[in-house]
Amino acid sequence: MMQPRLVFIFTICTAMATQDSSLPVTLSTRSASTQTIALTVARKTPLQIVLDREVRIKNTGQPVRGRLVQPVYAFDRLVAPAGTEVDGHITRIGTLSRKKRALGILNADFTPARKIDVQFDQLVLAKGRKVPFKSIVTPGSGQVMELVSNQDEKKKKSAKDSISDKIAQAKQEARRQWQEAMKQIKEPGKVHRLERFAFSQLPARPQYLDAGTTYFAELQEPLDFGSEPFTPQMAALIGSAIPPGSLIHALLVTPLDSATTKKGARVEAVLSQPLFDGDRLILPAGSRLKGRVLQVRPAARLHHNGQLRIAFREIVPPDGVSQKVVASLESVQANQDGHVKLDSEGGAEASTPKTRYLATALSLALAAAAMREHNDEDDAGRSQPGVGADTGVKLVDIVLSFAIKSQPFGMAMGAYGAGRSVYTHFISRGQDVVFPRNTLIEIGIGSRGKTVLQP
Repeated sequence: MMQPRLVFIFTICTAMATQDSSLPVTLSTRSASTQTIALTVARKTPLQIVLDREVRIKNTGQPVRGRLVQPVYAFDRLVAPAGTEVDGHITRIGTLSRKKRALGILNADFTPARKIDVQFDQLVLAKGRKVPFKSIVTPGSGQVMELVSNQDEKKKKSAKDSISDKIAQAKQEARRQWQEAMKQIKEPGKVHRLERFAFSQLPARPQYLDAGTTYFAELQEPLDFGSEPFTPQMAALIGSAIPPGSLIHALLVTPLDSATTKKGARVEAVLSQPLFDGDRLILPAGSRLKGRVLQVRPAARLHHNGQLRIAFREIVPPDGVSQKVVASLESVQANQDGHVKLDSEGGAEASTPKTRYLATALSLALAAAAMREHNDEDDAGRSQPGVGADTGVKLVDIVLSFAIKSQPFGMAMGAYGAGRSVYTHFISRGQDVVFPRNTLIEIGIGSRGKTVLQP
């Protein structure tokens, strides 16, 4: 005879398996009498895939290969570890609008970057086992990502309890796993990077997908990995007290953008990995985190960057009984070009590289040099014109300024580069904090409050 709690969980799991859910794992039972649970990765589960080598774009149908940067779980079972090979192909090479083509020509760029759509359709597991699947790549994909941790050095030094130490150790282990997964990416060498930089300055050049580019591929059909026994002991532990100092790995269900997200907005995330206390299962993959946006500030002119702060206060396992928790954002996956940083309390802010001062100073110095060269010898055409830096003018413009023996042209190039650099780095709108759907987050758990029943 099954225990009441086990029957309740089986009922919930069966209901979840029959609906269109965005949970990463669909829980179901083959039969209540056999007490087994289906290891099914549900529809809409995101697979985080990173290209392991650069791809030179040639044509549609061209194969691409990536690897899982995050493991995939079904309930409590690892079914596809990080580093698993994923095969796909290019489905579409976008066309250029007249406006984009014209602006490119004005900037000495005759081959502006086109939008490249890709699709992934096969996992290659251990021993060469191939698992086909259908997926769509979601918005926010196609960027080189990094794992950003909060600035907690002062907090760790002043902490007297073991919770902070436990979270710090868990973060170090998570970062080690991230680095192990990223080691399989074939990074270009220094010579190759210089070649790519030179190509990027040419008016006509090939287009590439960089190694390390990350895609979120959501499954369009469930993946079945068999079943496993579901014991009364497992049922009794699910939803029990979460040990303080635990680190939860989750994926955002709610996309966030400091430009559009409102203060007080609800935020949801879903556990991408089960939470264990030793060998005891506390929360299976697919459990929900619920919270709100506590603070938001959109980017503004004069290069003021956006800010965003969220907090999760509730965890809901599959049985529907939620727990009140004290949680903090410890790490987040972010676009490398976004320069996102986290403070000690988990608030996210876009930062501006300090190199903007050097780049702007260089462009202003070159513009001033071009102006100083205007003398009697210049009028005779015997002097070289000044040029802008790469902050405002491309290499091709520098070559043109030397090829065209014209003082006004050199002065124009210098002024254009300086003006563009000043506007871009100091006057224009700053960067917003953007976390697309399926962004990886790591949540540290403090103390647990009272347990409440969800209606």
